[in-house]
Amino acid sequence: MRRTIVLTVALAALVACSGGGARPTDRAAVSDAPAAAPSTTASTTTLLAAPSTTTTTPTPVIVPPPGPKLPADPAALADALVAAEQTIRDPAATSEQLDGAARVEQLAYRRIGEHPEWDNIVFPRVPPELTGAVATNVAARREFLNLTTKLSDTLPAWRIVEPAPADELLAYYREAEARYGVGWSYLAAINLVETGMGRIVGLSTAGAQGPMQFIPSTWDRYGEGDINSPHDSILAAARYLNANGFADGNIDGALFRYNNHNNYVRGVEEYAAVMAAEPVTFAAFHRWQIVYRTTLGDVVLPTGYESLEPVPAADYLATHPQT
Repeated sequence: MRRTIVLTVALAALVACSGGGARPTDRAAVSDAPAAAPSTTASTTTLLAAPSTTTTTPTPVIVPPPGPKLPADPAALADALVAAEQTIRDPAATSEQLDGAARVEQLAYRRIGEHPEWDNIVFPRVPPELTGAVATNVAARREFLNLTTKLSDTLPAWRIVEPAPADELLAYYREAEARYGVGWSYLAAINLVETGMGRIVGLSTAGAQGPMQFIPSTWDRYGEGDINSPHDSILAAARYLNANGFADGNIDGALFRYNNHNNYVRGVEEYAAVMAAEPVTFAAFHRWQIVYRTTLGDVVLPTGYESLEPVPAADYLATHPQT
């Protein structure tokens, strides 16, 4: 089920579950901000993040976030996004160039997602070969924005680490697809949304653990091995989705069981659609950083961020201004 954005411009010529994972929240591609408060049957993560109300001020270990300063003008922002998307698809691009392109891509979609009134400016500047991917990414971002009901003024008690290598994760998704009939791109999208493909280390508000965010009771039923292992947790997620009808065509229902919110279901399906249509985009999503949405705006939590207690966003920003 792919949802498209309704535009007035010529588009024709962006495991929390009743038994699955749970999410620290807002997060991928996907990896970001607090979503609706978790219930006893569902919670939400990654590129979304459910905040704690504690305001203790520890001294986190931080690596200053690298990143571009994006243009404020929507036309210039669209041009920057197009250049980034073209670099992502360029087989001659270096790893450094891909890192920069993925960073621009992630931040541009976050900005555009918040401004539907820019669509008439942004989309006419997107070449036809990129229109589908751009529209789907924007749609995904807006689904997760709609999932957010309350922003936090603190940063989470997380540790941010480098994810497992992209080729390693892709092999795990493919193995899970072959064994359980769950499309690899859906597993990648869930992994992105829940923990930024394993960048986030920390419990969700529902006590979920591991790269695919399983609550212990669900892991006891569907997990095998180590809940913190990317391989074991990805296979467990596929096993869980299969048990809830994914392989029989009930994709929406299986994803809803993973996280009981229609915006979550649609957002995951949008990201999965991008990767299924162009597998090269997976490598860019793998490069996305964790961006946490607060009352003071987006805050990048770079690799090396670590705190045992929530950190007031204002205190962090005073010493770590965002670019």
